[in-house]
Amino acid sequence: DYWQFWRNTSDEDVIRFLKLFTELPMDKINELEELTGADINSAKVVLADEATTLLHGKECLEKIHQTTQNMFAGAGESTKGLPRMILTGDDLEGGFGILDAFVQLKLATSKKEARRLIQGGGAKLEGDKINDERLKLTSEDFEGGRTEIILRAGKKRAGVVEFQQ
Repeated sequence: DYWQFWRNTSDEDVIRFLKLFTELPMDKINELEELTGADINSAKVVLADEATTLLHGKECLEKIHQTTQNMFAGAGESTKGLPRMILTGDDLEGGFGILDAFVQLKLATSKKEARRLIQGGGAKLEGDKINDERLKLTSEDFEGGRTEIILRAGKKRAGVVEFQQ
């Protein structure tokens, strides 16, 4: 979330934030200032990397980059690095409420917020829009050897519901 906060900086603020919140040399910042259009996104990545490195250290960047690659570039193969919750057969017996899943994964801070997310069309289960806030996850959702389901809150946040026998 910290890295993503800096990555989502508005185009107008990127250079100012690079000057204020990083230790990059001014000549490097001046180079980035020349970027325009979609190319400004590379300056946003530099800002996110530099600010995150200052607070959390460089070693966390590899995991962050892998997670963002999986989420946004369509790699989709690995869910490593995404928030995760575990459900058992007992949890799924009467169905596990989708609102509870969003809250437990911290994709919503409350059931009310999760409800608004669903009503606004921003909640997805395996890429399909969730239309019913009363939806319950059941063992049928994990048929065919499936052990994970990805929930999304908007375009940039996702979590994994994992089934364990």
